[in-house]
This record gives sequence, C-alpha cells and structure tokens, in this order.
Amino acid sequence: MEGSNFVDYVKIFFRSGAGGSGSVHFHKDKTTRKGGPDGGDGGHGAHIILRGNKQLWTLLHLKYKKHIFAPDGANGAGELCTGISGKNVIVEVPLGTVARDAETGKVEFEITEDGEEQILLKGGRGGKGNAFFKSPTRQTPRFAQPGEPRVEAAKILELKVLADVGLVGLPNAGKSTLLSKLTAAKPVIADYPFTTLTPQLGIVQHRNHNTFIMADIPGIIEGASEGKGLGYRFLRHIERNSVLLFMIAADTDDIKGTLKILKKELKNYNKELSYKKSVLAITKSDLLDDELQKLIRKTLPKKIPVVFISAYLGHGLQELKDVLWEELNKE
Repeated sequence: MEGSNFVDYVKIFFRSGAGGSGSVHFHKDKTTRKGGPDGGDGGHGAHIILRGNKQLWTLLHLKYKKHIFAPDGANGAGELCTGISGKNVIVEVPLGTVARDAETGKVEFEITEDGEEQILLKGGRGGKGNAFFKSPTRQTPRFAQPGEPRVEAAKILELKVLADVGLVGLPNAGKSTLLSKLTAAKPVIADYPFTTLTPQLGIVQHRNHNTFIMADIPGIIEGASEGKGLGYRFLRHIERNSVLLFMIAADTDDIKGTLKILKKELKNYNKELSYKKSVLAITKSDLLDDELQKLIRKTLPKKIPVVFISAYLGHGLQELKDVLWEELNKE
C-alpha cells in the first residue's frame, strides 16, 4: 500500500447498457398465415454497480481504467421471445469509497460494508413487444416500444480510509514512528516535512487479543482546509475515523496553540469533525522531566485525555493503547 500503490482518487467515464427494443411480429405457422401479435419484449440494459470488498485497501485496480461500459439488452423477437438482458457490470471497491458526479461534484452514495451494492448507473429498460399492446379493441397492434437509452456520465470515486483511530498532527509530529512501534506497518520515516505522502494503516494489538486499526494521515499545516500543503487530498480520510489522536511534539513552542490550529483546520474542512472523540499524545516526552510534564498538562484543555509518550523509547505506549481502547468503546 506504500508509495504509488496507494490510489485514493479515480475519475472514470461510465456507460450503462441500453434497453432492447420490443418486437413487432405476428404469429405464423403451417396452418396460420395471419395470426395474432407475438412480438416479445426487449432485454434490460445492464446496470453498473459498485460493490464493497473488505479485501481491497486502495483504488489501484481502477487507476488505468478510463472507460467502463456495460452491455445493451437484446431486442425482442417473435413467438413472445424476450431479448436477453445485458449482464450487470460489478465494480469492486474498498470500504469507504465515495461516488460523486464529476460535473456537479454531488455525492451520490458511500460504500461502507462488505458486499454492499449500489447502482452507479441504471441500465435502460427493455421496450414492450406488440403482444403487450393487444386488447379487445386493438387486436393487431403494429407497433412496439423502443428500449430506454443508455446512461453515460463521468464519475469520481474517492476513498476515505476506514480506521478506528486516525493520527492527526503537523509534519514531523512522530506519527509514522508511533505507527511503526504499535503495528507491523512499515511507513517511511525521516526528519523532513511530508515524509508520509499516503495514508498508512496498521493493526494495533491490545489486551485480551483485542485489536483496532490505526491510520497515519499525512501531516496537516495551517491553511490545509483551504488547499495549502497537501490540503483537501487527505483531510477526507479523517472523516471515517472513530477517534482522532492528536500528536504534538514536546519541544513545540506552543502546544496548546498547535492543538487549536489542528482543530481549526478540521472544523473548517468539516464541522462534524469537531464532535469526534479525541485523545492528545505529547510525543518525544523523553525530553521532559516530571515537573515539566505537570506544567504542560496544566496548560492543556481538561476535556481531552492527554498521554505523554516516547515512541522511540517505548514510554507511555501501553497507557496510550488503554486510553484509545477506552475511547473507542465509549457510548
């Protein structure tokens, strides 16, 4: 899932199938030259359907698909033969995939469950054959119904990472280091901004064989909600997290002010993020003695749990997992 293998945005031109036309036909056999109407209905055009697949973590398999077309329904025929319907096209996507119209930007639906299916584009209905229109007052209808036309549109598929805990912080806040210590994930770690360019996922092992999923989201800078830095590209991943873990380094000049900046950017992007459960981790706390920790704790908001950690030395990591697990399981 690292590097270019993580794809969270694709734009594809889709086209559903057209419905087949109904048939205009009259019965004929050895003994009947001018029988009644027996034109069959046209087949249904194929839908394009998105299906959730929990085994997928990225939209990589769709990266190079510029067009996806569904087959048309076949025309009806005599002897009340209905045309064959087009086979629906199933496009499998990871959980957390959002479908939106490329022209209007309107969100159409989101896939959140394994096996969940949503129709992206409906296929056209097949037209009725002339047999359908027979009545006591109209016994020889010489017309049939055409099939409904196909639907075509460009759609954008965006992935919002589904994780229990999302790591939120400025670049170089130690998010990748923490993820590597708590999980088997292997994020790129270096001492320069935006080392993480793609969301990284890992499974955290907790007490009694319990587990939860943690996601390292690329660093936020002031103005990210307005498109600065990596901007909107990764803020959307935070929307699907159950708990936000804010991470601020102990050597930050203004820890409280930095927390305000992070919360402001999330709120500007989506007000609902303000109501998510959250925890604050002060990283690199091996730089602090007990007295400094007490002084810092006094300056921080009382409503958010605070844990002092050192991912490098392993200090406070079990306490952090306990706090996160408690928050995840709160009503």
